[in-house]
Amino acid sequence: MTIKVSIVIRCYNEEQHIGRLLSGLMQQIEKNFEIIVVDSGSTDATVSIASRYPVKVLSIKPENFSFGSSLNLGCQAARGDFIVIVSAHTYPVYQDWLEKLLEPFSNPQVALVYGKQRGNEITQYSEHQVFAKWFPEFSNFNQNHPFCNNANAAIRRTLWEQIPYNEALTGLEDLDWAKRVMQQGYSIAYSAEAEIIHVHEENSRSIYNRYRREAIAFKTIFPEEQFNFGDFLRLSITNIISDYYHAWQDRVPIENLLSITLFRLMQFWGTYQGFRQHGLVTKQLRQTFYYPRQLSSTKKNQTLNNVACSENRKSIDYNRLTKEVLLDKIH
Repeated sequence: MTIKVSIVIRCYNEEQHIGRLLSGLMQQIEKNFEIIVVDSGSTDATVSIASRYPVKVLSIKPENFSFGSSLNLGCQAARGDFIVIVSAHTYPVYQDWLEKLLEPFSNPQVALVYGKQRGNEITQYSEHQVFAKWFPEFSNFNQNHPFCNNANAAIRRTLWEQIPYNEALTGLEDLDWAKRVMQQGYSIAYSAEAEIIHVHEENSRSIYNRYRREAIAFKTIFPEEQFNFGDFLRLSITNIISDYYHAWQDRVPIENLLSITLFRLMQFWGTYQGFRQHGLVTKQLRQTFYYPRQLSSTKKNQTLNNVACSENRKSIDYNRLTKEVLLDKIH
């Protein structure tokens, strides 16, 4: 049988999350797919858990890892016309997630589709705000800038064969790839209906390191970009104020205020330090990455849109999954 979709999952020590993701994939309405797990030397039960499912496991030595190299390894093994890329610490919300992610490819000019991301109950409040900023409630099938995110995305395999991922970057290999295909006349699509939950469990140091390495990659992709100490101060303050405003609107407990301050300081201090290692992105990209959400309530409109989007769609109830059901789906 011809494989329509290859799902590539990069992982390292994801025993807490990968089983939930794979069980969610087993419940998708679209069944014509293969799953390729690229493991970067996990020392926990990640590979053992993944092996309970119908997956192909590939391994890469930790010393050889880069985000681009692990993706290229998975894409090289892919047989599908489309390659779906998901993080091991995500899981789909709806049973038609895969269908919605592939839908914009009906336009032959679409090279990449990325879907909505939201946090869960352990997600820091500021991270919720980042998700809301980066992944709005309404789809855009003809985006005019290269922002995207490989935690929940799909590409055409034929284009990857022409343009593999940059293995030298410290992150943002997705943004780099999107920029290059757009330069060849292709477009990027965003699907708000292709929603996943993205679980981040990071301390302050991890947040700092994530944004630092992404800033290093960012200035490599866009060498004209700059981020100075004034940007650090201005964007830290404006984002903290924005988060406090939305937290007040959402009636978030006051104990979250410290975590908001720490998150934003680590986000922009990491960005500043990354740019210091030697570098203006387009105005749209700068606003997408750094600027806070508007100080206006969008809760009512988002709620109405969410109701419209979820109507007649089957969500995945992970709490009701049983071992027998999973085994039946696997076999």
